[in-house]
Amino acid sequence: MRGLDVAHVWLFLSFKYGDTLYQCTLVCWYSHVGDKPDEETGMWIVKPDFCDNGTPSEAIIHLDCVLRAAHLVAVCGESFVHSNLTLHNSLDKFDSYYVNKYVDHHAFKIAF
Repeated sequence: MRGLDVAHVWLFLSFKYGDTLYQCTLVCWYSHVGDKPDEETGMWIVKPDFCDNGTPSEAIIHLDCVLRAAHLVAVCGESFVHSNLTLHNSLDKFDSYYVNKYVDHHAFKIAF
């Protein structure tokens, strides 16, 4: 994906150190599945990263490190979609996600 990483933004925060205001975000990282896009869809697949102790791989990053929003589509496979799926928990219910390059022109040009 041209050196880009995918992360799930949990919250935005800012703090002041000296006279400088730092605008940041807390993110959970995703890893690329494979070295190239999926052959059937042409989209990259990502999955949530976890630390050795099973907790999500999180970081606080400066907002200047965020390029743009990514549209993630769940990789459902052959099974049924969870009946308690909502917009609030959809990024917690699946093992992996497609990075949708078809969502708009900019996503297609930047990441693919």
